[in-house]
Amino acid sequence: MRASYHEALSSVVDDLVTMTRKVEAAVDEATQALLSADLASAEKVIGEDADLDRMHDDLESRCFTLLARQAPVAGELRTVVAALRMVADLARMGDLAAHVAKIARMRYPREAVPESMRSNFQRMSKLANEMVELAGRTLAERNVLDAEKMADHDEEIDDLRTLQFRVMLDDSWSHGVEAAVDCALLGRYYERIADHAVLMGSRVIYLVTGLHPEGDHWTIA
Repeated sequence: MRASYHEALSSVVDDLVTMTRKVEAAVDEATQALLSADLASAEKVIGEDADLDRMHDDLESRCFTLLARQAPVAGELRTVVAALRMVADLARMGDLAAHVAKIARMRYPREAVPESMRSNFQRMSKLANEMVELAGRTLAERNVLDAEKMADHDEEIDDLRTLQFRVMLDDSWSHGVEAAVDCALLGRYYERIADHAVLMGSRVIYLVTGLHPEGDHWTIA
């Protein structure tokens, strides 16, 4: 009985890793749609967000079943609790990728990001995508050292976000209110994708050690 329980728990973690890879692909595809005015990519991300929602519902249900079937203890309980939180993080990252794609679709055939902001968003989106990939890898490998690096990576995202506002509020901004609103929203979406990746890293640390990471640089949720 306990062996089958452990198999079910291991299956949940494996599927979380798979979901992370799907979210990583969604973020990458949404960025392609945004920076290249690629309507097909935008539609793909928006359409496939429902698949991520279904994965969320399935994994959440399986976690609740694991809690109800036997009273998990110690590492088992930490794994189920961490999984419940991570699946919510992943679903939200998928939603945020879809939001990026929707702005790309709304501005098609124009590119939503003005040329003066392009390099900023290229770097921000690259970092966000790398952080999602790292979140999945730390979960798959139970790698606390890599998980601890994620909060530091998030600081550059925050710096890029600050720079965006400096550019948009400068007197030299010539792209109008619509572009400024788009960039403000897009910056927020990528920032939150990174935040949820950091949260996943913190949950891996909790899963492995039983302790929550401390410090102002860790996202709290």
